[in-house]
Amino acid sequence: MSTPVTTERPPVDGIADPGPLGLAAFAATTFVLSSFNAHLIDQNLLTVVLPLALFYGGLMQLLAGMWEFKKGNTFGATAFGSYGAFWLSYAAYVKFVVGDLPPDTANQATGLYLLIWAIFTVYMTVAALRTNAALFAVFVALSATFIVLTVAEFDKSVTITKVGGWIGLVTAVFAWYASFAVVTNSTWKRAVVPVLPLSGLPVGRRGGPVEEPHS
Repeated sequence: MSTPVTTERPPVDGIADPGPLGLAAFAATTFVLSSFNAHLIDQNLLTVVLPLALFYGGLMQLLAGMWEFKKGNTFGATAFGSYGAFWLSYAAYVKFVVGDLPPDTANQATGLYLLIWAIFTVYMTVAALRTNAALFAVFVALSATFIVLTVAEFDKSVTITKVGGWIGLVTAVFAWYASFAVVTNSTWKRAVVPVLPLSGLPVGRRGGPVEEPHS
């Protein structure tokens, strides 16, 4: 007989659910950078993103991804590990690389950098169809953000960059909601904040979907 394995498994070796931490780190860093992309903040202050990208969006998500590996969550490990690396590499790119690129073609390098993340996010969105609506909304909005920003870089369009910034702000709000839902439901030990399961999967207290049965 197959036994269903759910996200309601007890903590492994004292490890709690790292999802809310990873989502909160992603949301905060995305919100700050998107505020600049949307030109809501003076562009001369952009370097304020770098310490946040290093320590919250980068390091904290990377740690969350490693804890997801420990918990046996392939999706969470791949997502948090990758986006943690995204923020770390973004900080390094802005600090050490982009200033030395030829000004006339630097946009192509940035566009290529964003393109690979757009591709990754799109296929992770497909995988997110087996999670819940709150998390799926994050990946749909993030896919749109990366795609629009990629086009903006290759086209050297400030207007399109602003559009990408606004979509990024929406993405951050979705991620904060997902983090809020999971941490609240986990703390209250019941479904207080809805996340809406997809594909008919029941959702436990932490807001995660029930996984496929394992033999």
